[in-house]
Amino acid sequence: MYHIIQTAHSYIAYLALALLVAAVVVSFLGLKSTTFKAQDAKIYMYSVIATHTQLVLGLVLLFISPITQAAYANMAATMKDATLRRYAVEHPSVNILAVILVTVASARTKRIKEVSKKYRTGLIFFGLALLLILSRIPWSAWL
Repeated sequence: MYHIIQTAHSYIAYLALALLVAAVVVSFLGLKSTTFKAQDAKIYMYSVIATHTQLVLGLVLLFISPITQAAYANMAATMKDATLRRYAVEHPSVNILAVILVTVASARTKRIKEVSKKYRTGLIFFGLALLLILSRIPWSAWL
């Protein structure tokens, strides 16, 4: 079960990152636009779906992973070990914040009427979320 969820979490991460990059690019390109396109709204929506799916899988992994279980067994030692600290504390907390930013981006862009503000809001929030996620990916284990 653990390996299936871990594999799904790894593969969906590629999709989530691609969609977040697309959302940032769409937002940037839309800054000069006079209409908010339906396809842009779909990219935003798919970004939210992918990041929320990642969040759910990640939270499950947080509780069933042998790495995090070992880390939580001795938090004093975990905080001194950069790798364990990244998996048990930094990765989950920063990525939860990123998912919150993605959610806020989606909710705010739905409510804003002015097109340029919609795209600017998307660019700021999706961009920040993307940067946070990229900063906490365990690249050595991922590539």
